[in-house]
Amino acid sequence: MHKQLDMFQDDASETDDEESDDCDEEENFTSRKTRDTTKAQLLVNPNKNAIRRVNSRYSSQAFENSTVDGFRSRKLGSIKKAEKRYPLLAEELDMDEKWFPLLDYLSTLGLKESHFLQMYERHMPSLQINVVSAKERIEYLLSIGVKQKDIKRIILRQPQILQYTVENNLKSHVAFLVGLGIPESRVGQIVTAAPSLFSYSVENSLKPTVRYLIEEIGIKKDDMGKVVQLSPQILVQRIDVSWSSRYVFLSKELGAPKDSVMKMVRKHPQLLHYSIEDGLLPRINFLRSIGMRNDDILKVLTSLTQVFSLSLEDNLRPKYKYLIDELHNEVHSLTKYPMYLSLSLDQRIRPRHRFLVSLKKAPKGPFPLSSLVPTDESFCQQWAGTSVDKYLAFRQRLLLKEFAKKYERQ
Repeated sequence: MHKQLDMFQDDASETDDEESDDCDEEENFTSRKTRDTTKAQLLVNPNKNAIRRVNSRYSSQAFENSTVDGFRSRKLGSIKKAEKRYPLLAEELDMDEKWFPLLDYLSTLGLKESHFLQMYERHMPSLQINVVSAKERIEYLLSIGVKQKDIKRIILRQPQILQYTVENNLKSHVAFLVGLGIPESRVGQIVTAAPSLFSYSVENSLKPTVRYLIEEIGIKKDDMGKVVQLSPQILVQRIDVSWSSRYVFLSKELGAPKDSVMKMVRKHPQLLHYSIEDGLLPRINFLRSIGMRNDDILKVLTSLTQVFSLSLEDNLRPKYKYLIDELHNEVHSLTKYPMYLSLSLDQRIRPRHRFLVSLKKAPKGPFPLSSLVPTDESFCQQWAGTSVDKYLAFRQRLLLKEFAKKYERQ
């Protein structure tokens, strides 16, 4: 009982304030007398409410202790579960057991612990999404044509996609793509190639980009769907910067007029995201190195802008070497038939040349590049004078022979 009462000593303690005013001193005396009386009453007959307050304090403290212990126990249990189910994550992150349902679901899509760490580093909130919401969004992506095998890559590139709501985000962006003239059957491919487009506002970003392409670069509105299918990334670029930098470069490097550069972009919109230093300039320099002048290079690039996408070592150089050494042509023939550079050396150029040679129908002198352009049916009818089946069988034998040579060199 006295231990309980000791806790009230401060509440019943005297106040020793000294006041100069007589009236205040009298009031203080009366107040002290009243408190002394109350203190005595508590000592003789303790107030039940006071005791209840003391007991309440002890109970609250005990509850707090038990709550802390319970939290620690649950935390320890959560850590143990994490270490058992996701040991790598548990070692690197302070995991929450609430993440488990989402991680379990994402695991069924092919994601592993190392992928979850990547997601955490790129966008930590993506691991805190409710699994039901995540499933809804993934199922919607599958419904618009995204392939199951591509879901993992999309999530790793754009983990925020798990947060985008179907009604307020995903559907509006898909409607925008369809509105550009992209067939619904191709929407999934666009999303797979540029999943970040969901992070751009339709009204404030995507539509202004399309407007710039139409008004500044001259792409026809009816062609926008085709352009986006060729280069989905064009929607998520700083298109004004991409256009101006490449136009200035081609203008200075080749003397290209604006109309020619606009034509290049319309034919091959990927041009707007190729690196100038690592992509455009090395290929221009290659064409110069084989004897082309700037005006010839401009003709080739305006006609076949995809030259910028071809590998120097695996594509352009071997084709040029075959053109000179085997077909006995000169470099200027490329200005008349730039398409030669886009044809497959193994599947088109070499088989047709060797087939005509085997039939003794190859013309003397430079081999006609025009024989490489038509379809197999037209080639066999106009140049070989034989059946397509005979040509295809010859090509297959040649491919196997060339493959065996490459294998031996390895």
